[in-house]
Amino acid sequence: MVQISNQSHNKSPMSANLQTISMEQLPSLPLLLGKAAFKSGSYGPGDELPNLQIRVEQFNLDRVHLQRYRDICGFTAERIPSTYLFVISFPLFIRLMLDKNFPLRAMGQVHLRNQIFVHRPIPVDSPLSICASVGSTDLTSRGLEWNIDTTVEVEGQLVWSSQSTFLHRCKTQIKPQPINKILPSGDRQNWSFSADMVRRYAWVSGDFNPIHLTDISAKLLGFKAAIAHGMYSKARCLAALDSMVPDADYRVDVSFGKPLFLPSAVQFFSQQSNSGHQFTLFNSTGSQLHLQGAIF
Repeated sequence: MVQISNQSHNKSPMSANLQTISMEQLPSLPLLLGKAAFKSGSYGPGDELPNLQIRVEQFNLDRVHLQRYRDICGFTAERIPSTYLFVISFPLFIRLMLDKNFPLRAMGQVHLRNQIFVHRPIPVDSPLSICASVGSTDLTSRGLEWNIDTTVEVEGQLVWSSQSTFLHRCKTQIKPQPINKILPSGDRQNWSFSADMVRRYAWVSGDFNPIHLTDISAKLLGFKAAIAHGMYSKARCLAALDSMVPDADYRVDVSFGKPLFLPSAVQFFSQQSNSGHQFTLFNSTGSQLHLQGAIF
């Protein structure tokens, strides 16, 4: 059952009326993605996004599914990986984008950045309250950058939160800003990303976006070959640093770079700095950056 309520809520720069969609269970991600393929957009530069959120209460984690996720991504620690709750909450992202009041098309949004905060240890057996909401926006030279903010609570206490930044490409009058070039540095590991590995991740995450599945389906959407999920790349990097990640009270930021086409050989670099543990993911020659991140 889905319930929708409206209330006055001051959240600049978006509209003042907060619309909350309450759901009894998480929606089916494959079904949502099927609907997303047909959802168009009406956004024009300067338009506001709706003040919209979606909530699911009393969600119980599946230990078997959690272990499958750990195995596919390479996590060995007993705690819940920080990226796992992104996978759990991702269907709410698509449901937000499918709302009739949301003006952006559902497919084609580019995932630019992701921040995850683990505030407290996340219990496996306690029901979770999950909320995803449309966040702030920023018009840039490439188009509209917009956020989805997500929180997870246990018995009223915040245990996990995240902000994902997406790009809606559109023409603007804003001049591009110079970009600092990131070079490979730190301890290196050589990895490979196979198409089969990414398809296994699609099964456990439920993210069957065609750009990740086959070369043919990816070419239909403008890519030369299938590409790896950005959040799978982030999870692989964090799994490699699993022994350095605390149980709670930390943050993991990543920015996504060039698409990682499949299959690919890649180089993973990591190093400790004064501000945290830095890591990057490059192609096999070190000439293209796929991901850069840090644990704080």
